[in-house]
Amino acid sequence: MGGPVEKIMVYVDGTEGSVIAAQYGICLARVTGAEFHVLYVVNTRALNDLVTAKIFLKAEEEEYKRDLDSDADRYLNHVKHLAYTKGVSAKTFKSSGSINVEIKNFVKENDIDLLIIGELSKIQSRRDELYNESERAMRSVSCSVLIVKDEERVLDLYNQLT
Repeated sequence: MGGPVEKIMVYVDGTEGSVIAAQYGICLARVTGAEFHVLYVVNTRALNDLVTAKIFLKAEEEEYKRDLDSDADRYLNHVKHLAYTKGVSAKTFKSSGSINVEIKNFVKENDIDLLIIGELSKIQSRRDELYNESERAMRSVSCSVLIVKDEERVLDLYNQLT
């Protein structure tokens, strides 16, 4: 058995907070020697809801999904590059479905020890609280969860890695 953290997973969703979380995860992986996994989930559940509500037509859904897939690839490549420049190997994964379910499944299937997510958004209403997929995942995964805050400190730590 190794240290307390052998497999780190960061959830990246295209927000600045998730990229900051990835940079913190890179720092932790570098210091601990843990494997570093990065997951991006294309939220097809939300797309299906938009089609069901007749906000999107089926053709628009497919075009939007292609755009989301492209965004996912871009962010995964960006985080992989950030890790590479600091001497950390990043294993990137893209999945589709409900964010909460996909994160939970990935953690379980890959024996992840630590899930890292960016700072949760401010809750504006009870409805927001019910639909915050990251928060639902955080509460239901089987591993420890780290919520990254203090962007300035994280950037300092990341930039100090040689």
